[in-house]
Amino acid sequence: MAPLDQDLTNEKQMGFLDHLEELRSRLFKAMFAIFIGAGILFVKKDWVFDIILFGPRNTDFFSFKMWCKLSELIGAGDKLCVSEIKYELINTSMLGNFTAHIIVSLIGGIIVVFPYIMFQVWGFVKPALKDSERKSIRGLGFASSLLFFVGVAFGYWGIVPLSLQFLGGYEIGDVAARIAVMSYVKTVAAIALSSGLIFQLPVLVYFLARAGIVTTEILKNYRKHALVGILIVAAIITPPDLTSQILVSIPVLFLYEIGILIARRQEAKRKKRKNK
Repeated sequence: MAPLDQDLTNEKQMGFLDHLEELRSRLFKAMFAIFIGAGILFVKKDWVFDIILFGPRNTDFFSFKMWCKLSELIGAGDKLCVSEIKYELINTSMLGNFTAHIIVSLIGGIIVVFPYIMFQVWGFVKPALKDSERKSIRGLGFASSLLFFVGVAFGYWGIVPLSLQFLGGYEIGDVAARIAVMSYVKTVAAIALSSGLIFQLPVLVYFLARAGIVTTEILKNYRKHALVGILIVAAIITPPDLTSQILVSIPVLFLYEIGILIARRQEAKRKKRKNK
């Protein structure tokens, strides 16, 4: 029996090593894609910074125009219009601008190649799934990527302008608002990327519900707790003003309700499989 046991052990070990090799290959491809995307954005420095990153610092930014139109529609005159940017950006260290350039390029690379990253994730998971399971998650990568980009767009055009206006225009006495460029970059990048990741909530609920870890009943019973958690997350990624927190919380609560519907559908499918 010893040789047979040894063969089984070797087979299991080879299977484990094969999985590690596959994981290493997938991670390498994802990292390579990120560096390619980051490299392209690094070269396109002027466009990335002047148009994308520093766009919310211009009074003609799309979000500010929408605020102004909303102000007119609700009869508030020009109270919501942004006519000036009160803060200025400065560099306080020798490597400040270069470091900001690197960070923006890397985070931008992650955002741009996110669909390819998800493609590598599904490629690693797919061999372990049954044919029925593969069919059930078909299109999930597209849905995940779409949700991510919607979240990034929401963060960039919705939360970022509010955050910059609140934090940049917050005054204490006669202290002028002169913000380090690295602080500005981290704020914009963190909000945009965090919003994209938060919008993955339905995908997360899908897998948890499919595994039987969460149920419709659990999600409903913990709805109030989820609300508190969402408000805490909103407070972390937004400035400490009520408007921004509500702006973040509303779509996330909507996604939570979608998660309940997804869990209910997975439960129905599970019952159907059991009855067969």
